[in-house]
Amino acid sequence: MPTADSRIATAAQAAGRHPSACLLFAQLIVVLAYPSLDGSTVGRAVLGVVQMLVVLTAVWAVRRTPVLAWVAGLLGIPAMLLSVAEAISPDTEWVVLASAAFHVPFYFFVSYAMLRYLFHDDEVTRDEIFATGAAFTVVAWGFAYLYAAAQVLWPGSFIGFNSPDGADALPWFELLYLSFTTLTSVGLSDVYPVMDQARSFVMVEQVAGVFYIALVVARMVGLAARRH
Repeated sequence: MPTADSRIATAAQAAGRHPSACLLFAQLIVVLAYPSLDGSTVGRAVLGVVQMLVVLTAVWAVRRTPVLAWVAGLLGIPAMLLSVAEAISPDTEWVVLASAAFHVPFYFFVSYAMLRYLFHDDEVTRDEIFATGAAFTVVAWGFAYLYAAAQVLWPGSFIGFNSPDGADALPWFELLYLSFTTLTSVGLSDVYPVMDQARSFVMVEQVAGVFYIALVVARMVGLAARRH
């Protein structure tokens, strides 16, 4: 009968073989856990730090390059610290803007690194399949922070069910929800942009979502045709 240590070692080996799966599941766990911890400053801070650590670890495992080391130092670490600051002062405008200034380029670079990982050879591994979902969620996170910055720079950019007049800034989780519905082209329309600048960002994300799906499908079909 396997011992606890052997089970932990087996789980660690599986995680090492599938870092993209760990990243994808961590992103989904954060999505599920955030509503329960939204009222806790410590909970939001812990979620922000843990997610950044998982993202950095997963990308380092699949795409270990000198550029990534620089990005982790110049963008990842400040973004992690600002996640804590944003959890403490979510309504402080300069904190929200500073957090977005580091999170947006960091997440977009991570999505680029994941795509490079997907296309680096002519073989589709199990972890690369998980990477398609992980890269998708990372893009959604990046646009959510972009929307957070937009509603600071242009107040009233977004309205939702809980703020139909746009007088109050939408919480970050509602912006993440908007980002996922936009990227997947679902368009539930209970949270939506009303100002031109915000609509421009949403249109860019719509194009990114359609382009991403087309890119992944084209690669899978091309590889399948090559094998045959």
